[in-house]
Amino acid sequence: MKQLFTFVKKEFYHVFRDRKTLLMLFGVPIAQIVLFGFALTNEIKGSKVVVVDYAKDVASQQLVTKIASSRYFEIEQSVADHNQIEAAFKQGKIKLAIIIPHNFNDDMLHFNKAQVQVIADASDPNTATTLTNYVTNIVQDFQSSLTPNKKIPYRIVPQIRMLYNPELKGAPNFVPGVMALVLMLVCTMMTSIAIVREKELGTMEILLVSPFKPIYVIIAKAIPYLLLSIVNLIIILLLSVFLLDLPIKGSVFLLFGASTLFIITSLSIGLIISTITTSQQSAMMASLMGMMLPTMLLTGFMFPIENMPVPLQVLSNIVPSRWYYTIVKNVMIKGLGFSSVWKETLILTGMALLFLSLSLKNFKNRLA
Repeated sequence: MKQLFTFVKKEFYHVFRDRKTLLMLFGVPIAQIVLFGFALTNEIKGSKVVVVDYAKDVASQQLVTKIASSRYFEIEQSVADHNQIEAAFKQGKIKLAIIIPHNFNDDMLHFNKAQVQVIADASDPNTATTLTNYVTNIVQDFQSSLTPNKKIPYRIVPQIRMLYNPELKGAPNFVPGVMALVLMLVCTMMTSIAIVREKELGTMEILLVSPFKPIYVIIAKAIPYLLLSIVNLIIILLLSVFLLDLPIKGSVFLLFGASTLFIITSLSIGLIISTITTSQQSAMMASLMGMMLPTMLLTGFMFPIENMPVPLQVLSNIVPSRWYYTIVKNVMIKGLGFSSVWKETLILTGMALLFLSLSLKNFKNRLA
Protein backbone atom coordinates (compact mmCIF):
# COMPACT_ATOMS: atom_id res chain seq x y z
CA MET A 1 0.00 0.00 0.00
CA LYS A 2 2.93 2.33 0.65
CA GLN A 3 4.06 1.82 -2.95
CA LEU A 4 0.53 2.52 -4.18
CA PHE A 5 0.23 5.76 -2.18
CA THR A 6 3.64 6.84 -3.45
CA PHE A 7 2.59 6.28 -7.05
CA VAL A 8 -0.72 8.11 -6.51
CA LYS A 9 1.18 11.04 -4.99
CA LYS A 10 3.49 11.08 -7.98
CA GLU A 11 0.50 11.15 -10.33
CA PHE A 12 -1.03 14.11 -8.44
CA TYR A 13 2.25 15.99 -8.78
CA HIS A 14 2.26 15.34 -12.49
CA VAL A 15 -1.31 16.59 -12.92
CA PHE A 16 -0.75 19.82 -10.99
CA ARG A 17 2.50 20.58 -12.85
CA ASP A 18 0.89 20.16 -16.27
CA ARG A 19 -1.09 23.28 -17.13
CA LYS A 20 -2.71 21.63 -20.14
CA THR A 21 -4.06 18.86 -17.96
CA LEU A 22 -5.43 21.36 -15.43
CA LEU A 23 -7.06 23.33 -18.24
CA MET A 24 -8.64 20.17 -19.61
CA LEU A 25 -9.85 19.10 -16.18
CA PHE A 26 -11.29 22.37 -14.90
CA GLY A 27 -11.28 24.99 -17.65
CA VAL A 28 -13.19 23.05 -20.29
CA PRO A 29 -16.02 21.87 -17.96
CA ILE A 30 -16.61 25.39 -16.62
CA ALA A 31 -16.66 26.81 -20.15
CA GLN A 32 -19.06 24.13 -21.34
CA ILE A 33 -21.51 24.48 -18.45
CA VAL A 34 -21.63 28.24 -18.94
CA LEU A 35 -21.90 27.93 -22.72
CA PHE A 36 -24.66 25.34 -22.68
CA GLY A 37 -26.45 27.05 -19.82
CA PHE A 38 -26.62 30.49 -21.37
CA ALA A 39 -25.72 30.43 -25.05
CA LEU A 40 -27.04 27.05 -26.24
CA THR A 41 -30.58 26.99 -24.99
CA ASN A 42 -33.93 25.95 -26.44
CA GLU A 43 -35.48 29.22 -25.26
CA ILE A 44 -36.04 31.99 -27.81
CA LYS A 45 -35.81 35.43 -26.25
CA GLY A 46 -35.98 38.95 -27.61
CA SER A 47 -37.33 37.98 -31.04
CA LYS A 48 -38.03 40.93 -33.31
CA VAL A 49 -41.72 41.34 -34.19
CA VAL A 50 -43.86 43.94 -35.91
CA VAL A 51 -47.42 44.78 -34.96
CA VAL A 52 -50.08 46.11 -37.31
CA ASP A 53 -52.83 47.54 -35.11
CA TYR A 54 -55.83 48.44 -37.25
CA ALA A 55 -58.15 48.69 -34.24
CA LYS A 56 -56.19 51.18 -32.11
CA ASP A 57 -58.67 50.75 -29.29
CA VAL A 58 -58.15 50.11 -25.59
CA ALA A 59 -58.10 46.31 -25.89
CA SER A 60 -55.65 46.24 -28.79
CA GLN A 61 -53.28 48.63 -27.04
CA GLN A 62 -53.37 46.47 -23.92
CA LEU A 63 -52.57 43.39 -25.99
CA VAL A 64 -49.64 45.13 -27.69
CA THR A 65 -48.33 46.25 -24.31
CA LYS A 66 -48.57 42.71 -22.97
CA ILE A 67 -46.64 41.35 -25.94
CA ALA A 68 -43.99 44.03 -25.61
CA SER A 69 -43.55 43.33 -21.88
CA SER A 70 -42.83 39.65 -22.55
CA ARG A 71 -39.17 38.63 -22.44
CA TYR A 72 -39.69 36.56 -25.57
CA PHE A 73 -40.52 39.46 -27.89
CA GLU A 74 -39.16 42.85 -28.78
CA ILE A 75 -41.38 45.02 -30.96
CA GLU A 76 -39.19 46.28 -33.75
CA GLN A 77 -41.71 48.67 -35.15
CA SER A 78 -45.44 49.24 -35.47
CA VAL A 79 -46.24 49.50 -39.16
CA ALA A 80 -49.38 51.09 -40.44
CA ASP A 81 -49.97 48.70 -43.34
CA HIS A 82 -49.69 44.93 -43.59
CA ASN A 83 -48.09 45.31 -47.02
CA GLN A 84 -44.88 46.39 -45.28
CA ILE A 85 -44.62 43.07 -43.44
CA GLU A 86 -43.29 41.10 -46.41
CA ALA A 87 -40.49 43.60 -46.90
CA ALA A 88 -39.52 43.31 -43.22
CA PHE A 89 -39.40 39.51 -43.51
CA LYS A 90 -37.27 39.64 -46.66
CA GLN A 91 -34.79 41.97 -44.97
CA GLY A 92 -34.46 39.52 -42.09
CA LYS A 93 -35.37 42.15 -39.52
CA ILE A 94 -38.25 40.25 -37.90
CA LYS A 95 -39.24 36.71 -36.98
CA LEU A 96 -42.93 37.33 -36.43
CA ALA A 97 -45.72 39.69 -37.42
CA ILE A 98 -48.98 40.25 -35.54
CA ILE A 99 -52.01 41.85 -37.21
CA ILE A 100 -54.88 43.11 -35.03
CA PRO A 101 -58.03 43.67 -37.17
CA HIS A 102 -60.57 46.48 -37.03
CA ASN A 103 -63.24 46.38 -34.31
CA PHE A 104 -61.08 44.10 -32.15
CA ASN A 105 -62.63 45.34 -28.89
CA ASP A 106 -66.19 45.44 -30.25
CA ASP A 107 -65.95 41.86 -31.52
CA MET A 108 -64.91 40.63 -28.08
CA LEU A 109 -67.70 42.54 -26.32
CA HIS A 110 -70.55 41.68 -28.69
CA PHE A 111 -69.60 38.36 -30.25
CA ASN A 112 -67.32 36.94 -27.55
CA LYS A 113 -64.86 36.24 -30.30
CA ALA A 114 -62.00 38.16 -31.85
CA GLN A 115 -59.25 37.20 -34.25
CA VAL A 116 -55.57 38.03 -34.31
CA GLN A 117 -53.45 37.03 -37.29
CA VAL A 118 -49.95 35.76 -36.57
CA ILE A 119 -47.42 35.43 -39.38
CA ALA A 120 -44.12 33.65 -38.74
CA ASP A 121 -40.98 33.09 -40.78
CA ALA A 122 -41.16 29.33 -41.37
CA SER A 123 -37.71 29.03 -42.93
CA ASP A 124 -36.80 27.80 -39.45
CA PRO A 125 -39.87 25.70 -38.57
CA ASN A 126 -38.80 24.99 -34.99
CA THR A 127 -38.37 28.67 -34.21
CA ALA A 128 -41.63 29.55 -35.96
CA THR A 129 -43.55 26.93 -34.00
CA THR A 130 -42.05 28.07 -30.71
CA LEU A 131 -42.81 31.74 -31.35
CA THR A 132 -46.40 31.09 -32.40
CA ASN A 133 -46.89 29.04 -29.23
CA TYR A 134 -45.57 31.96 -27.19
CA VAL A 135 -48.04 34.34 -28.86
CA THR A 136 -50.91 31.92 -28.33
CA ASN A 137 -50.18 31.68 -24.62
CA ILE A 138 -49.93 35.47 -24.29
CA VAL A 139 -53.28 35.96 -26.09
CA GLN A 140 -54.97 33.36 -23.88
CA ASP A 141 -53.59 34.98 -20.77
CA PHE A 142 -54.76 38.39 -22.01
CA GLN A 143 -58.25 37.04 -22.67
CA SER A 144 -58.43 35.58 -19.17
CA SER A 145 -57.43 38.90 -17.63
CA LEU A 146 -60.20 40.74 -19.48
CA THR A 147 -63.01 38.43 -18.38
CA PRO A 148 -61.81 36.62 -15.27
CA ASN A 149 -65.30 35.68 -14.04
CA LYS A 150 -67.17 35.50 -17.31
CA LYS A 151 -68.02 32.14 -18.81
CA ILE A 152 -67.95 32.10 -22.59
CA PRO A 153 -70.28 29.40 -24.04
CA TYR A 154 -69.09 26.86 -26.57
CA ARG A 155 -65.47 27.76 -26.11
CA ILE A 156 -62.79 25.20 -25.21
CA VAL A 157 -59.86 26.71 -23.34
CA PRO A 158 -56.92 24.28 -22.88
CA GLN A 159 -55.38 24.38 -19.43
CA ILE A 160 -51.64 23.90 -19.90
CA ARG A 161 -49.35 23.00 -17.08
CA MET A 162 -45.62 22.49 -17.46
CA LEU A 163 -44.21 20.03 -14.95
CA TYR A 164 -40.69 20.42 -13.54
CA ASN A 165 -39.90 23.39 -15.78
CA PRO A 166 -42.87 25.79 -15.86
CA GLU A 167 -40.79 28.68 -17.21
CA LEU A 168 -39.45 26.56 -20.08
CA LYS A 169 -35.86 27.32 -19.19
CA GLY A 170 -33.09 25.66 -21.15
CA ALA A 171 -30.84 24.82 -18.20
CA PRO A 172 -32.89 21.86 -16.84
CA ASN A 173 -32.44 20.13 -20.18
CA PHE A 174 -28.83 20.98 -20.90
CA VAL A 175 -27.19 20.72 -17.48
CA PRO A 176 -27.70 16.92 -17.08
CA GLY A 177 -26.50 16.41 -20.64
CA VAL A 178 -23.46 18.62 -20.12
CA MET A 179 -22.63 16.73 -16.92
CA ALA A 180 -22.65 13.45 -18.84
CA LEU A 181 -20.65 14.94 -21.71
CA VAL A 182 -18.02 16.63 -19.53
CA LEU A 183 -17.43 13.70 -17.19
CA MET A 184 -17.29 11.20 -20.03
CA LEU A 185 -14.82 13.19 -22.13
CA VAL A 186 -12.60 14.41 -19.31
CA CYS A 187 -12.32 11.05 -17.54
CA THR A 188 -11.86 9.03 -20.71
CA MET A 189 -9.39 11.39 -22.32
CA MET A 190 -7.28 12.04 -19.22
CA THR A 191 -6.94 8.37 -18.32
CA SER A 192 -6.08 7.21 -21.83
CA ILE A 193 -3.50 9.97 -22.27
CA ALA A 194 -1.94 9.40 -18.85
CA ILE A 195 -1.07 5.77 -19.58
CA VAL A 196 -0.07 6.34 -23.20
CA ARG A 197 2.26 9.10 -22.04
CA GLU A 198 4.12 6.56 -19.90
CA LYS A 199 4.46 4.35 -22.99
CA GLU A 200 5.84 7.16 -25.15
CA LEU A 201 8.36 8.20 -22.52
CA GLY A 202 9.46 4.63 -21.92
CA THR A 203 8.70 4.75 -18.21
CA MET A 204 5.90 2.18 -18.38
CA GLU A 205 8.38 -0.63 -19.02
CA ILE A 206 10.44 0.52 -16.04
CA LEU A 207 7.35 0.34 -13.84
CA LEU A 208 6.40 -3.11 -15.09
CA VAL A 209 9.80 -4.66 -14.48
CA SER A 210 9.88 -3.18 -10.98
CA PRO A 211 8.35 -4.96 -7.95
CA PHE A 212 5.34 -2.72 -8.44
CA LYS A 213 2.41 -4.92 -9.59
CA PRO A 214 0.77 -4.00 -12.92
CA ILE A 215 -2.69 -3.74 -11.36
CA TYR A 216 -1.37 -1.10 -8.98
CA VAL A 217 -0.23 0.93 -11.97
CA ILE A 218 -3.79 1.06 -13.26
CA ILE A 219 -5.30 1.83 -9.86
CA ALA A 220 -2.73 4.53 -9.14
CA LYS A 221 -3.37 6.11 -12.53
CA ALA A 222 -7.14 6.11 -12.03
CA ILE A 223 -7.39 7.35 -8.43
CA PRO A 224 -6.18 10.94 -9.04
CA TYR A 225 -8.57 11.41 -11.95
CA LEU A 226 -11.40 9.88 -9.95
CA LEU A 227 -10.87 12.38 -7.14
CA LEU A 228 -10.34 15.32 -9.50
CA SER A 229 -13.46 14.36 -11.46
CA ILE A 230 -15.48 14.44 -8.25
CA VAL A 231 -14.12 17.94 -7.63
CA ASN A 232 -15.13 18.73 -11.20
CA LEU A 233 -18.62 17.44 -10.46
CA ILE A 234 -18.89 19.68 -7.39
CA ILE A 235 -17.88 22.70 -9.48
CA ILE A 236 -20.51 21.89 -12.11
CA LEU A 237 -23.24 21.49 -9.49
CA LEU A 238 -22.26 24.76 -7.80
CA LEU A 239 -22.40 26.56 -11.14
CA SER A 240 -25.79 25.00 -11.85
CA VAL A 241 -27.26 26.01 -8.51
CA PHE A 242 -25.81 29.50 -8.08
CA LEU A 243 -25.18 30.63 -11.66
CA LEU A 244 -27.96 28.94 -13.63
CA ASP A 245 -30.50 28.95 -10.76
CA LEU A 246 -31.07 25.20 -11.07
CA PRO A 247 -31.50 23.66 -7.60
CA ILE A 248 -30.95 19.99 -6.84
CA LYS A 249 -34.43 18.73 -6.00
CA GLY A 250 -33.49 15.13 -5.17
CA SER A 251 -30.94 13.40 -2.96
CA VAL A 252 -27.45 14.84 -3.23
CA PHE A 253 -25.95 11.56 -1.98
CA LEU A 254 -27.77 9.58 -4.66
CA LEU A 255 -26.58 12.03 -7.30
CA PHE A 256 -22.97 11.79 -6.12
CA GLY A 257 -23.18 7.99 -5.94
CA ALA A 258 -24.46 7.70 -9.50
CA SER A 259 -21.88 10.23 -10.67
CA THR A 260 -19.05 8.29 -9.03
CA LEU A 261 -20.29 5.13 -10.73
CA PHE A 262 -20.36 6.91 -14.08
CA ILE A 263 -16.87 8.34 -13.52
CA ILE A 264 -15.50 4.84 -12.84
CA THR A 265 -17.16 3.64 -16.05
CA SER A 266 -15.60 6.49 -18.02
CA LEU A 267 -12.17 5.86 -16.49
CA SER A 268 -12.43 2.21 -17.46
CA ILE A 269 -13.21 3.16 -21.06
CA GLY A 270 -10.14 5.40 -21.01
CA LEU A 271 -8.04 2.49 -19.82
CA ILE A 272 -9.36 0.35 -22.68
CA ILE A 273 -8.45 3.07 -25.19
CA SER A 274 -4.97 3.28 -23.69
CA THR A 275 -4.37 -0.42 -24.40
CA ILE A 276 -5.16 -0.12 -28.11
CA THR A 277 -3.34 3.15 -28.86
CA THR A 278 0.35 3.94 -28.96
CA SER A 279 0.45 7.76 -28.90
CA GLN A 280 -1.21 10.57 -26.99
CA GLN A 281 -2.58 12.03 -30.19
CA SER A 282 -4.29 8.81 -31.23
CA ALA A 283 -5.65 8.34 -27.71
CA MET A 284 -7.09 11.86 -27.71
CA MET A 285 -8.68 11.37 -31.12
CA ALA A 286 -10.17 8.03 -30.09
CA SER A 287 -11.58 9.58 -26.92
CA LEU A 288 -13.04 12.59 -28.71
CA MET A 289 -14.47 10.86 -31.76
CA GLY A 290 -15.45 7.65 -30.02
CA MET A 291 -17.09 9.24 -26.96
CA MET A 292 -18.17 12.78 -27.84
CA LEU A 293 -20.46 11.99 -30.78
CA PRO A 294 -22.33 9.08 -29.13
CA THR A 295 -22.71 11.12 -25.94
CA MET A 296 -24.10 14.13 -27.78
CA LEU A 297 -26.31 12.28 -30.27
CA LEU A 298 -27.44 9.13 -28.46
CA THR A 299 -27.90 10.35 -24.89
CA GLY A 300 -31.25 12.06 -25.40
CA PHE A 301 -30.54 15.59 -24.27
CA MET A 302 -30.15 17.01 -27.79
CA PHE A 303 -32.40 14.69 -29.78
CA PRO A 304 -35.22 12.51 -28.34
CA ILE A 305 -34.25 8.86 -28.52
CA GLU A 306 -37.83 7.73 -29.13
CA ASN A 307 -37.87 9.71 -32.40
CA MET A 308 -34.76 7.94 -33.73
CA PRO A 309 -34.81 4.90 -36.01
CA VAL A 310 -34.97 1.56 -34.21
CA PRO A 311 -31.30 0.63 -34.93
CA LEU A 312 -30.12 3.87 -33.32
CA GLN A 313 -32.41 3.30 -30.35
CA VAL A 314 -30.84 -0.11 -29.85
CA LEU A 315 -27.35 1.33 -30.27
CA SER A 316 -28.02 4.01 -27.65
CA ASN A 317 -28.44 1.30 -25.01
CA ILE A 318 -24.68 0.62 -25.00
CA VAL A 319 -23.82 4.30 -24.41
CA PRO A 320 -23.22 4.74 -20.65
CA SER A 321 -24.03 8.46 -20.72
CA ARG A 322 -27.60 7.69 -21.77
CA TRP A 323 -28.33 5.96 -18.48
CA TYR A 324 -26.42 8.53 -16.45
CA TYR A 325 -28.35 11.36 -18.15
CA THR A 326 -31.63 9.70 -17.17
CA ILE A 327 -30.48 9.34 -13.55
CA VAL A 328 -29.35 12.97 -13.29
CA LYS A 329 -32.56 14.27 -14.86
CA ASN A 330 -34.78 12.21 -12.57
CA VAL A 331 -32.85 12.96 -9.38
CA MET A 332 -31.70 16.53 -9.96
CA ILE A 333 -34.62 17.97 -11.93
CA LYS A 334 -37.62 15.86 -10.91
CA GLY A 335 -36.55 15.10 -7.34
CA LEU A 336 -37.15 11.36 -7.63
CA GLY A 337 -35.54 8.72 -5.43
CA PHE A 338 -33.65 5.48 -5.95
CA SER A 339 -36.86 3.56 -6.66
CA SER A 340 -37.20 5.48 -9.91
CA VAL A 341 -33.61 5.05 -11.11
CA TRP A 342 -32.66 1.58 -9.83
CA LYS A 343 -32.79 0.06 -13.32
CA GLU A 344 -30.48 2.70 -14.80
CA THR A 345 -28.16 2.38 -11.81
CA LEU A 346 -28.01 -1.40 -12.21
CA ILE A 347 -27.20 -1.10 -15.92
CA LEU A 348 -24.49 1.48 -15.19
CA THR A 349 -23.02 -0.80 -12.50
CA GLY A 350 -22.86 -3.68 -14.96
CA MET A 351 -21.14 -1.49 -17.54
CA ALA A 352 -18.61 -0.27 -14.97
CA LEU A 353 -17.71 -3.84 -13.94
CA LEU A 354 -17.53 -5.02 -17.56
CA PHE A 355 -15.33 -2.16 -18.80
CA LEU A 356 -13.10 -2.31 -15.74
CA SER A 357 -12.57 -6.06 -16.18
CA LEU A 358 -11.80 -5.63 -19.88
CA SER A 359 -9.36 -2.80 -19.23
CA LEU A 360 -7.47 -4.80 -16.61
CA LYS A 361 -7.34 -7.87 -18.83
CA ASN A 362 -6.22 -5.99 -21.96
CA PHE A 363 -3.62 -4.05 -19.99
CA LYS A 364 -2.00 -7.24 -18.74
CA ASN A 365 -2.16 -8.99 -22.11
CA ARG A 366 -0.66 -6.10 -24.00
CA LEU A 367 2.14 -5.23 -21.57
CA ALA A 368 2.89 -8.68 -20.12
